[in-house]
Amino acid sequence: MSARRRVPIGLVIAAASIPMFMASLDNLVITNALPVMGPDLGATIEELQWFINAFTLTFATFILGAAALGDRIGRRTVFVAGIVVFTAASVLTALSTEPWMVIGARAVQGLGAAAIMPLSLTLLAGAVSERMRPAAIGIWGGVSGLGVALGPLIGGAIVEGWNWQAIFWINVPIGLVAVPLALAVLPNSRGARRPIDIAGIALAGLGVLGLVYGIVRGNDAGWDSLEVTGSLVAGTVLLVAFVAWEARASAPLLPLRLFRDRSFSVANLVGFAFSFGVFGAIFILIQFLQVVQGKTALEAGLMTTPWTIAPMVVAPIAGFIAPRVGTRVLMAAGLALQSTALFWLASVLAADVEYSALVIPFVLAGVGMGLVFAPMATAVLANMPGDDHAKASGANSTLREVGGALGVAVLTAVFVGAGGSLTPTGYVDAAIPAVATGAGALGLAFLLAFLLPAGRSGASARGTESVDGFGRADAASALDAEFGEPEPVPALR
Repeated sequence: MSARRRVPIGLVIAAASIPMFMASLDNLVITNALPVMGPDLGATIEELQWFINAFTLTFATFILGAAALGDRIGRRTVFVAGIVVFTAASVLTALSTEPWMVIGARAVQGLGAAAIMPLSLTLLAGAVSERMRPAAIGIWGGVSGLGVALGPLIGGAIVEGWNWQAIFWINVPIGLVAVPLALAVLPNSRGARRPIDIAGIALAGLGVLGLVYGIVRGNDAGWDSLEVTGSLVAGTVLLVAFVAWEARASAPLLPLRLFRDRSFSVANLVGFAFSFGVFGAIFILIQFLQVVQGKTALEAGLMTTPWTIAPMVVAPIAGFIAPRVGTRVLMAAGLALQSTALFWLASVLAADVEYSALVIPFVLAGVGMGLVFAPMATAVLANMPGDDHAKASGANSTLREVGGALGVAVLTAVFVGAGGSLTPTGYVDAAIPAVATGAGALGLAFLLAFLLPAGRSGASARGTESVDGFGRADAASALDAEFGEPEPVPALR
């Protein structure tokens, strides 16, 4: 068979990174657009949280299944299908005129993102040489972090310059470029043809959906209503059934044996509580700036940049020193800073609070996030054999997404239960206990972090780090073990 000339590494990085940037950017962009979308669509706060959670839940449900499907039928095939689905769903969201339309389209977007996010790094690693792989993964990680950092700012600029629909229309040209680029420069690699745990996907997805739905509906329908109690009980039963199924499945979606490792188990508990507190609080606070203080979406995005930009600076530093000092110290410090920041914000929150009073807690929260992201990925993979790295990393991503969805639901339930409404006069008094609840969750995560093994261990001591600093990557060593030298791809004509 004749050898094929490899394409430039820059094109390979672009092909893998652009769709991932689009997907990671989108969820933060919409957060800043919610105060504009709500009045325009006549959406209640219950519906607004589904704008976020519809995406999050489908993403969390299908991320591991999408990776397994890629192993069977081709990773590029599933990756490109994810881009097409995500782009088409963006069109549907932009054309939506009712809240239920946005919710349905966002759920489809989450399905597309589930195919994009886990396969992006895998395809990149398989398309570059072992020598260039660390540099390529580092650039990929920087692009990923940039999406997280700039999401609120970009969203604010687009909403203010055009309208909220434009934050979804902008995905269309990106998708039209990303599909042919991926087909041209990325290899259609495959992995082990393991069975796809469809029963596990269904049980986990429906179980979490039942819990979130019950929490969301609790205040309106009544916590003792059949609708709410039935949903909560059904969700719990389905999740128990999921654990029982995974214990005996031949090819489980989430191998329970991974939880025998203390570092993995505690890191995932911390990750769940971390996402619960942070993303639930962000949902409440981003709307405070616009609903109560009358800031535009762009102004709100600019005001929150101390929070969102700080991890870009801190996370790489934390990833560098984590193998030297251990994950426990860094994660505990980061969680302490975040909990302190949210309690601080809850204590000063008022309709007329000056921005200067918010800057320091915003910075503390951002620095705290940066101290948690990279060490968390290190702790998850610390003692995992190479063959389990993808599953372990995917499990951590799934549990963090579920934590974020439940955080938004619970903190909004606290807000509504305290009499909150999306008005300048009815927001602050209810937002305070909601933000304090998020701070409490982060305080719990802080305590859990002390259960992590002390000092350097496993992969940490050997230098296996989170390659992007934001907890989204497998260890580079695992990728090296799986791929070795890259598959050749056709030359661009």
